[in-house]
Amino acid sequence: MKTARNLTKTSLFALGLAIAPLQLSAESLASALTAAYNNSNLLEQQRATLRANDEDVAIALSALLPQIAAEADLRLSDPVQPGADQLSSSIALTLQLLVWDAGRSQLTIEAAKETVLAVRAALVQQEQQVLLDAVNAYLQVLRDGRVVQLRENNLRLITQELRAARDRFEVGEVTRTDVAQAEARLAEARGSLVDAQGQLEISRELYKIAVGRRASGLDPIARLPKLPSSLEAAKAQARRINPLIDQAQHQIKAAELSFAATKAATRPSISLNGSAGHSSNANNSANIGLTMSVPIYQGGQLSALTRQSLAAVHSAKAGLNQTVLQVEQGVANAWSQLFVANAQVDAADRQIRAARIAFEGVREEAKLGARTTLDVLDAEQALFDARTNRVVSETQVYSAAYTLLSSVGVLTADALGLNVDRYDPSEYYNAVQSAPVPSSKQGKKLNRILQRYQKN
Repeated sequence: MKTARNLTKTSLFALGLAIAPLQLSAESLASALTAAYNNSNLLEQQRATLRANDEDVAIALSALLPQIAAEADLRLSDPVQPGADQLSSSIALTLQLLVWDAGRSQLTIEAAKETVLAVRAALVQQEQQVLLDAVNAYLQVLRDGRVVQLRENNLRLITQELRAARDRFEVGEVTRTDVAQAEARLAEARGSLVDAQGQLEISRELYKIAVGRRASGLDPIARLPKLPSSLEAAKAQARRINPLIDQAQHQIKAAELSFAATKAATRPSISLNGSAGHSSNANNSANIGLTMSVPIYQGGQLSALTRQSLAAVHSAKAGLNQTVLQVEQGVANAWSQLFVANAQVDAADRQIRAARIAFEGVREEAKLGARTTLDVLDAEQALFDARTNRVVSETQVYSAAYTLLSSVGVLTADALGLNVDRYDPSEYYNAVQSAPVPSSKQGKKLNRILQRYQKN
């Protein structure tokens, strides 16, 4: 198996020179990725989704905590005899505490925790996608900027050829047909330049969406990121850390715990109930007792829920198997694309050398009358195509390399060493997992966290 070093044997120095910035360097790939991480609305959306799932743990925990309620009543009675209207009032305080439910509530809590872990993995995957989109947007701006430069150079060369053709026509060395051919090729080059400039503007708009700001003087990329040593090593690493696989594994655990909780719902439960009250028509009252609830027949609902949750387990397991296959396929595809792109760069280098020699030779032969103006224009077009192919291939090398990192699961801010204000998914979870009330110390801390998120 070829190593990544063999795959990337193309001269990176030459590659960096080929994708040159349009203006003075103002932004590197690292700074663009940092901006994408800090400015991404998609990440903010996924983080909010995670916080919503964190609350499910608190909601599930509340079933094990005391449920206290107060009730007040004010009643006006209207008896038959006039003048005997009576006003009565009452107030009561009730308490209910689950004592035993065959572990259903605890299983629900554990299932909610596994769901939180699954959503955290989804957040990591979203982060990878945001960074990969930023990489591709960065590369597209560099690519299209270089294509514009090539188009401008091509336009200048054709203009020179047209001028030469007109001069030679004046002295009778070529016909009017040669001049017309050069004029037609010049018009085509102008249209192609406008098209390239328009594509560059489109890429800049995509960059703005992906990064959060306009592209301004992007640095060329000097080297490829560190890659796995082989395809098998990449697949093995992906099976261990890819967030999609991690997400699917937690979804299986959550489904299994939910299935166990559903089965526990078919068993008896015991709760402690108490109340205290006062009425204007009676003395104070208080009572406390245990209540046992035994499900006997609910029209087949519990059985249906049990079968439904079991089907969810089977679905989650099948989903994991499919996810592993898709992740391995993604790794293999990126690896192959990287190999092909490097081969295309090598082929483009050979094509450029041959096309340059051919162009220079044809141009000299045309000066001697052995070649026509059309021959020169065709040779120049072949050289332009070869240079354009190399620029496109170089872009594909980097795109495939970063796609490979994403497929493995290491295209994250931490793995790339980006200087960003990292989002801590455990901060909010730790604040809400105990289901704090707003007036408690933990509840006040949670309010401060919420206010910070609202400002963002």
